[in-house]
Amino acid sequence: MLTLKVNELTEFTLKKDNSSLLLNGEEMNMDWIKIGADKYHAIINDQSLTIELTDKDEKGKILSIVINGITYRVNVENELDQLLKKLGMDKMASDKVNSVKAPMPGLVLRIHVKPGDAVKKGDALLVLEAMKMENVIKSPSDAVIKKITVSERTAVDKNQMLIEFE
Repeated sequence: MLTLKVNELTEFTLKKDNSSLLLNGEEMNMDWIKIGADKYHAIINDQSLTIELTDKDEKGKILSIVINGITYRVNVENELDQLLKKLGMDKMASDKVNSVKAPMPGLVLRIHVKPGDAVKKGDALLVLEAMKMENVIKSPSDAVIKKITVSERTAVDKNQMLIEFE
């Protein structure tokens, strides 16, 4: 089941049940064909609609859809998203990251950044050797390096602060 929030105002539930489509629990008669890249013609409950997906975020959770010339912003939540929200875990991914800690004890081999550097999510920050393996520690988000609390060739404990962000 999906929850669709349209223009931050109206909320719908959408569920595919065997061969039927349920909108807010009511069965919808629907027929559609693809008429272009991300463009469809649909007949829903005897109403003719032209539907085009014009934009979506990288996770496919926020869509811009044009229906018969009117643009709608649609937030899409699947069952996992709804469960995370219910448990209060939906905000965790969007919280600002203030630091990077050592995921395991090891030896800092190389540091790739310095204070003041701007990094993107996934950029290499440093290399940590643990159990004869080199582990690249990457930035969890876009940030600016505030302080590096370790130096090369120093041993660190698990959960020891390595880098602070502004």
